[in-house]
Amino acid sequence: MGRLNDKIAVVTGAGRGIGKAIAEKLASEGSTVVVSDVDGESAAATAKELCGGAVGLHADVASKESVEAMIDEVRTRFGRLDVLVNNAGWDKAEPFIDSSESDWDRIIAINLYGTLHTTKAALPLMVERQSGSIVNLGSDAARVGSSGEAVYSAAKGGIVSFTKTLAREMARNRINVNCVCPGPTDTELFASIGGDNPKLRESLTKAIPFRRLAEPRDLANTVAFFASDEAGYLTGQTVSVSGGLTMS
Repeated sequence: MGRLNDKIAVVTGAGRGIGKAIAEKLASEGSTVVVSDVDGESAAATAKELCGGAVGLHADVASKESVEAMIDEVRTRFGRLDVLVNNAGWDKAEPFIDSSESDWDRIIAINLYGTLHTTKAALPLMVERQSGSIVNLGSDAARVGSSGEAVYSAAKGGIVSFTKTLAREMARNRINVNCVCPGPTDTELFASIGGDNPKLRESLTKAIPFRRLAEPRDLANTVAFFASDEAGYLTGQTVSVSGGLTMS
């Protein structure tokens, strides 16, 4: 028996990377997972790999209409939603002084507005049943700063604050809301923003007490706990999964 038996879970940005690992973990714990991604083909491919009747649905979290259409499909197919994992994200690493407003807009649209859009669309399904769990993916960049990620850090800082406030508002509806902050994690996104630089990887690894980058499954394990009934009395919490790089 899994910790998430019979739960319906939506994971955004689940076609690859951390999101895919989360979808795999939730499915292995008994959830029926809705794999959502802006790349509909990767969403469908991931869903096909999972057990438990998983489905893949296209959604661009930066678009309110796209997200609402995805959540409407979840309501039509399943009639309820028990777990929402706001994982979709994007970044472009560069010094703030060299950054452009168009990149600011995209970073904020995906990382901050994406979570707002999806949460706003999903909450009515949870309020109807007076139960649910929302897990937002923040970032340690929001907690301690990260050179070259000023706007991303700002957007993820918004996620941390949003998590706390929403947790207070939704407690009366027995909906818990928590935040998981990845440290440096070995993903395609990390590689695309400089993580494939051997010197950077080596310096980061030396700085992490566990002497390795996080793997997507490390994040997935923590998300699965927050999504489960075992975390039913936890809300408004932010946890870093960083191998000890950040401690608070």
